[in-house]
Amino acid sequence: MDYPVRKSDQQWREELSDFEYQVLREAGTERAFTGELLNEHRTGIFRCRGCQAELFRSTTKFESHCGWPSFYEPKAEDAVELLEDRSFGTLRTEVRCRACGSHLGHVFEDAPQTPTGDRYCINSVSITFEESN
Repeated sequence: MDYPVRKSDQQWREELSDFEYQVLREAGTERAFTGELLNEHRTGIFRCRGCQAELFRSTTKFESHCGWPSFYEPKAEDAVELLEDRSFGTLRTEVRCRACGSHLGHVFEDAPQTPTGDRYCINSVSITFEESN
């Protein structure tokens, strides 16, 4: 896909820490229950760490007990891109930022307690939080 935010590999490496680069640009994953935004419960906006595009609102965040921040829907249909992921011998759906293509996590259809039934399981290192009133 042709993303609106384009940066060279060198630019990404200069702007992101080694771990951020591994997750956002190489589809890595942070260890469960280690992310700084897992227990973030303030009102606000979650943005892409790579380009600051608005991805999720705190009103859609829920406790899924999976070890990563979970949301039941993105802020808008065009905020994220969903791609088939067949890595590790399983079929999953990868979630990427539609603005810059950064890897965010995966989405699963296993949250019947939510309005959508979806669980967007997002790496804390892939997003930032901006508190709002």
